[in-house]
Amino acid sequence: MPSALCGLFFVAALFASGWQYGLYGLLGASVATATAYVLGVDRTIVEAGLRGFNGCLVATGYAVFLGPDHASTVILAIGGSVTVVMVTSALANILGTWNIPTFTMPFCIMASVMTVAAPSFQRVWHGGTDLAALPTAATGATRLSWDDLWHAFFGNIGQIFFMPQWYVGLLFLVGILVASRTAAAMACVGSVIGIFVAWALGSPASGVAQGLMGYNAVLVAMALCGVFIKLGSWSFAYAVIGAAAATGLTAAMGTFFAPFGGHTFTWPFVLTALVFVAAVPSFTRLSRT
Repeated sequence: MPSALCGLFFVAALFASGWQYGLYGLLGASVATATAYVLGVDRTIVEAGLRGFNGCLVATGYAVFLGPDHASTVILAIGGSVTVVMVTSALANILGTWNIPTFTMPFCIMASVMTVAAPSFQRVWHGGTDLAALPTAATGATRLSWDDLWHAFFGNIGQIFFMPQWYVGLLFLVGILVASRTAAAMACVGSVIGIFVAWALGSPASGVAQGLMGYNAVLVAMALCGVFIKLGSWSFAYAVIGAAAATGLTAAMGTFFAPFGGHTFTWPFVLTALVFVAAVPSFTRLSRT
């Protein structure tokens, strides 16, 4: 969303979740953008935010998972925001061969390396014991109350930036709305699909209510209908299928990363969108934007 007003709402949402996260988000975006300028990345790309948003995600993610109050986190956030520019550019060159965007893959790579490696360093990891654990079968009630449903609806959007608070998700949604009504509508559709699929498959209500099962569906729905694929009835159906697939993949990726102490992040969105966008040239009823 190359909209400054949208960006302001996103910043407000981060500050609403905690002033430290707002500062980390601004720090990451600023450092990544400055790095791109210094390295001579095309100004139109930089000014559209295509080199800064992964820096924002990286810095915020580091603050959430390493703790925002440590000097080591600040240093790693700055270093990660610099490095992610190189990762983004490398992936853009590779995937650009097939006209496929990088999505949030650069952030996912940086964040996954951080969460897996951090417990090995005492001056970096302040979370006690290592989070690595063998996956176990889901337990807990699956019935969703009204409170669970509306918290999940907004939580799915807030969890894009790792924030489960409903009001944070609401601010993000307003930000998306001022940039694109279509994208906002598809974010809502994706959130509903994520809730429904998670409930239908029997995901514990506590996780659904926190938005942990539906945030990738939100991203996929927006990407596949109006952002990377032209808006239409067929792309809408395509996005619904993709959102449902991303919800199932969210659980799979959580199980995959558990033994390493890693986190799902937006890997399900990246993998689902990558496959669905790459498949578009084979379908005459769909076309890229």
